[in-house]
Amino acid sequence: VQLQASGGGFVQPGGSLKLSCVASGFRLDYYSIGWFRQAPGKEREGVSCIAQSDGRTYYADSVKGRFTISRDSVKNTMYLEINNLKPEDTAVFYCAAGVACTERLGIIEFDYGMDYWGEGTQVTVSS
Repeated sequence: VQLQASGGGFVQPGGSLKLSCVASGFRLDYYSIGWFRQAPGKEREGVSCIAQSDGRTYYADSVKGRFTISRDSVKNTMYLEINNLKPEDTAVFYCAAGVACTERLGIIEFDYGMDYWGEGTQVTVSS
């Protein structure tokens, strides 16, 4: 059972990336899934999630309009498309699966914690 993230890289400001996260040993469809990031010297924060209950997507205020989360049930893979990258987006990005997620006061929250975490993929935004 694992989540394997990929797609990070070094990008100039204004550029785009699409992160992927492949699940093995379990079905993403049965979970709420999401992406987190941890910038140097900062706590890990949720940036986006898809609720298992109704498929609704949620975004942290800091990324609304630039990040798009999606899921491919056939490939058992989740994605995070990031546009108009900014230097403050530099972080290690993690994918995860849990029971339930939502957005409260602009912050992504997973109720009842996470069941699975993937290894991170580094995104560096710099000119």
